[in-house]
Amino acid sequence: MTGSRPLIVVGAAAFVTSNQQQLLLVKRTDNQLWGLPAGSKELNESLVTTAQRELHEETGLVGQQPSLLTVVSGAGMQYTYPNQDQIDSVTAVYKMTATGQQNVTSSEIETIGYFSMTALPDDLTPITKRILNELGKL
Repeated sequence: MTGSRPLIVVGAAAFVTSNQQQLLLVKRTDNQLWGLPAGSKELNESLVTTAQRELHEETGLVGQQPSLLTVVSGAGMQYTYPNQDQIDSVTAVYKMTATGQQNVTSSEIETIGYFSMTALPDDLTPITKRILNELGKL
């Protein structure tokens, strides 16, 4: 199919907390919203590798000890990008520790921050809100 129909996209997200139990979020340049480091699966790539790759590409951090938290799909996982591309996301969420030097390494990311679970930014991506709701964090 071609055209502007929504695409089903399989991806993964990294759920990384600091020693102070603060959640790592990235602020996207395309929509100015905060979200989990995440992205679409590439060919021949496992979902855990997707989560680790996206974490590294977006933050410079290396994800270690990944553990599957949940797979989120269905209602609330649809998104329209600023360029009007539409997706219906199936996202595996992995909890992991992160090592290395944090820095913005992608043109998709404006800034990186850690936030208390009780003081998350109001301007979260819809998919991040859905994931955090699923995990009982919102």
